[in-house]
Amino acid sequence: MYRFALEELHRWKESKFRKPLIIEGARQVGKTWLMKEFGKTEYEEIVYINFDSNRIMTELFEQDLDCNRIIEGLELYSGKKIVPEKVLLIFDEIQEVPKALSSLKYFYENAPQYHIVCAGSLLGIALHGGTSFPVGKVDFLKLYPLSFREFLMATGKEQYAELLSKGDYAMITGFRQTYIDALKQYYFVGGMPEVVLHFAEEKDYSVVREIQKRILSAYEQDFSKHAPNEIVPKLRMLWNSIPSQLAKENRKFIYGLVREGARAKDYEAAIMWLSDCGLVHKVSRITAPKLPLKAYEDLKAFKLFLVDVGLLGCMVGIGHRALLEGNALFVEFKGALTEQYVLQQLVTKKNLGIYYYTNDRGSCEIDFVADNGEKVVPIEVKAEENLKAKSMKTYCEKYAPEKAIRMSMSDYKEQDWLVNLPLYAAEEVEAVLLR
Repeated sequence: MYRFALEELHRWKESKFRKPLIIEGARQVGKTWLMKEFGKTEYEEIVYINFDSNRIMTELFEQDLDCNRIIEGLELYSGKKIVPEKVLLIFDEIQEVPKALSSLKYFYENAPQYHIVCAGSLLGIALHGGTSFPVGKVDFLKLYPLSFREFLMATGKEQYAELLSKGDYAMITGFRQTYIDALKQYYFVGGMPEVVLHFAEEKDYSVVREIQKRILSAYEQDFSKHAPNEIVPKLRMLWNSIPSQLAKENRKFIYGLVREGARAKDYEAAIMWLSDCGLVHKVSRITAPKLPLKAYEDLKAFKLFLVDVGLLGCMVGIGHRALLEGNALFVEFKGALTEQYVLQQLVTKKNLGIYYYTNDRGSCEIDFVADNGEKVVPIEVKAEENLKAKSMKTYCEKYAPEKAIRMSMSDYKEQDWLVNLPLYAAEEVEAVLLR
């Protein structure tokens, strides 16, 4: 299995401005594997420390945050000599020892020669819960489930993935059915590493669903184990409402679907908890598509997407035949899966701000609006080849964007200001914006 994040880690290693690195991401997206794989390929040795229920580490960092003393303690604990720049220090589940998080400041200031990467399944909660370490003393990297291109590589289609990255659409179109078949598989399997690994080896859809159910169960157990007691019931209700929220035509999050009479203030903490864990993506509405989009964010209107399209399909119980062979009963939810898939590819692009747009009357809705710092680009998502786009036409007549993107099952095509990008090439959106 190959992750593009390894390339980012290599750039981090080579940077003369390198700081201790924190990898953020939901549980089971492959953070531990990534750190160890990076260590194996780029360093002579790794020293892996798991802080979960680790009394020795708690005591080591509790005394003081002198870097030399800590390194000596880590050497005694691991039985390995920690040679600067030749050994990668891996701190896993670091949020379990808050003083270890605080120590990163001192490693950056007083011992920058040590290469340190950290992760934790609930690290986002710790970071936003006021844990003491100063902003500006660490680097961050967000890790998501495997993207569609990574999925192609993991399932033996490396050349197809490479072709997408080259943007040779004349060649790509000739193999469109292979891409479409793989995309349908991805809708079902998703990008959670354990699920993809089993699928790549066994191609057994029933095993895929069992692993996904296990992952969803582990997430729900985390609610009870780690969330404040007062929001646990709300977390469960909110989490279980997401499929029905996305099944609606406009996908906008409605509190009344969680519980009748529910209000924003009742569920704000639960949404923040799920977002900090990396389990949901919150996409806000904008009131006007102008740079920077953040300045036009409507904080009261948003969509909530799950961390992974395969997990969404598992939550609603879609069978693999309905996805792979088509099923009339499944047509309505196909739009939700498609929008989830596209969002999942867009969030991997760290230079893009992602929002959506509706006008005040609700007569014009654009599924996503992307901001790359230089231009604002509307993105319309179509599950099939139906290319009628009344909302996009209304939007473009009013705002005259330099470029607009429609993602569908149709082939790549440029029509003046409108680019039709095949859904299986959604990940290449940045390349289209630069043309």
